Parts: sequence; C-alpha cells; structure tokens
Amino acid sequence: MQKNDSWIPYVNLSKQFNEEKKLLLPRIEKVLSSGKYILSDEVDKFERQICKYNKVKFCVSVNSGTDALILSLMSLGINAGDEVITQANSYIGSAAAINAVGAKPVFCDVYDDQTMDVEDMKSKINSRTKVIMPVHLTGRMCEMDRIMRIAKKKNIKVIEDCAQSIGSTFNKKKSGTFGDIGAYSTHPLKNLNACGDGGFIITNNKKLFNYIKLKRNHGHINREKIRFFGTVSRLDSIQAVILNFRLKKLEKIITQRLKNASLYKKYLKNFNIYYPEIRPNCRDTYHLFVVQLKNRDNLKKFLFKNKIESNIHYPIPIHKQKIFKYKNPVLIKTEKQSREILSLPINQYLDERDIKRVCNCIKNFFDI
Repeated sequence: MQKNDSWIPYVNLSKQFNEEKKLLLPRIEKVLSSGKYILSDEVDKFERQICKYNKVKFCVSVNSGTDALILSLMSLGINAGDEVITQANSYIGSAAAINAVGAKPVFCDVYDDQTMDVEDMKSKINSRTKVIMPVHLTGRMCEMDRIMRIAKKKNIKVIEDCAQSIGSTFNKKKSGTFGDIGAYSTHPLKNLNACGDGGFIITNNKKLFNYIKLKRNHGHINREKIRFFGTVSRLDSIQAVILNFRLKKLEKIITQRLKNASLYKKYLKNFNIYYPEIRPNCRDTYHLFVVQLKNRDNLKKFLFKNKIESNIHYPIPIHKQKIFKYKNPVLIKTEKQSREILSLPINQYLDERDIKRVCNCIKNFFDI
C-alpha cells in the first residue's frame, strides 16, 4: 500500500511498542522474574528520575492522573464546603477529583489559547476558595506568574493539573513547579506514557510529600503499623519500568512534536484557522495540536474520509455535562471553543510528508 493510501493515525501506540519491544521486553521480564510488583526499586527509581527531570525535592507515583489530583487535594485538607477554581474545558478528571473530596468546582473562562483566564479566575475568588487548579491543557501552560501572585496575596493554595504538560515551561520554569503541588498523568496517550493507567505528584513541601506517600498505601508506616486510613493508589513495578525506559526518550519525543507543530503552522498560515502562537521563554510540548474553526465537524468528517484521524478535546465542557449539579456559569469562550476545536494528529511518528498531507487535505476542504 502506498503511503498516501495509508491511514494517518491520531496516535500510534502499536508502532511505539514495536520500536521498543526488543529493549523493553527484557526489562519487563526482569521485573516479573523478581516477584517484586508493588513499590519496588523500579518505582523508587522512577520517582528519583522525575525529581531530577523537574528539579524538585519530592515525587510520589500513583495509579492515575485523577488520583494524583485527589490525593493532592486531600493533602491540603480540602473537603466539603470548600471551593476549587478550575477550568471547564478540561477532561472530566479535573472536576471529578474536586467532587471526590466533597468540594465544589468553580469554573472560570479561558483565553483564546484555552488557558485559564486569570482575570475571570480572580473574579471567582471568595472566602470559600481554598485552591486554584490551573489546567495546562494541550501542553501549553497557564500564566503561572500572575496566578501565583494572586494566590499568594489571597493565601490560596495552587495545584497545577499537569496531566498534559510534562516538560512544558513558562518563563523557562517547568510545569508543576510553580504551585504547592503538580499532578501528572502517565496514561497511554500522554507524551510520557505507560502501558496502562499511572500518574505522579511533585512538590517541594516535605509535609505534603509525607502525607501523600502514606495516603496512597493505606497509611502504612511499615507492614504492621498504620498512621491513618488511606487508599490504594500505587504505581505498579511493570508500569514503572516502562516509564523509566521511556523517560529517557521524552525530550526526543517533545522535539519531534515541536517540529511537527512548526510544520503545521508553516502550511496552515494562510487558512482561516486559529492556533496559539509561540510565547517568549515558553515551551509548549504539544500533547495536542488544536486548531479552531467554524465548520469543525465537517472538516473532521472530511479528514476521516481521506484516511486522517483527528479528535476533539473536549466537545462538551464539564459545566454542560448532565452530572454537573451546580448552576451553570457563563463561560463564553469555553463554550465557543467546544464547538470549534479540533485536535490534529501530531504524534512523534509522523513526518513532514504526513503533516503536508493533512494540511493539503484541509486546503482541499476549504476549496470545495
């Protein structure tokens, strides 16, 4: 089959595995042979390597990005009656974590680039606001300098939702290192991905670290003694060995995604399509490459017809989901974007010919 007749997949996990299996499978077999499947040396190694990568003091690995947020909120004592300001254009896990600890999610609007609207966030602060949770959606960081100034002035804690932003920087500082806590996901679709669910938490606060480390493992001080009731949210050793292997390749993956993003911007510059521009001293890591256009749904169908896979992150904002039990806020840009956003394929296995093919298809769509 000729290349132009083949699918351009949104992600390509099977190719990733086939490329890695010769070196990765022996490492997995070593873990299985050891019999040490929970909280092993591989888990400790992963946590140390994440601390080194992010230049932070502490890391606790957990079994999902959602659990990373839940445990982060618990560590700050957030519970019923408290409010957490976040974004409605995120994955449901952001609000689900707030709901899980009994608190109320309060949504602010976003800028054109889908990051937190700082002025709208500020307007939502009241005496019940205990946490601000900016979401670094698509691998593009929120304006953390302004958010942190407001949070410190108001004595409000900050949890960064970094599920999509490992390696991203704002003013040359990495995601997750501005606030009290950074919460990450290693879901298979992320730039640093496991072969199942996983996540981790980073912080420079030893007290928060000690609490989360115990809380993720039933409050065990040791095998016999329990300090408090906890939960089970442990990254298993097999996922840890996979992540240790892939962490070494993360910068290469980010570099290729940056290259693909620059190609999109080169070939799409004359179309009536919006995408965020590069900011000085910032690095967007392009977990997603999102464009915005009026006739999004028709373009998505047209791409699919031409064997190009795309996606929407996310078509229904959280505050518009039927499960949302509070009065709907007015989020003009969030709702507008939900009708116009489209995630184009940008995975690291695409090359310039693939990107040109996607862009030529978009050109043909506009020429119809």
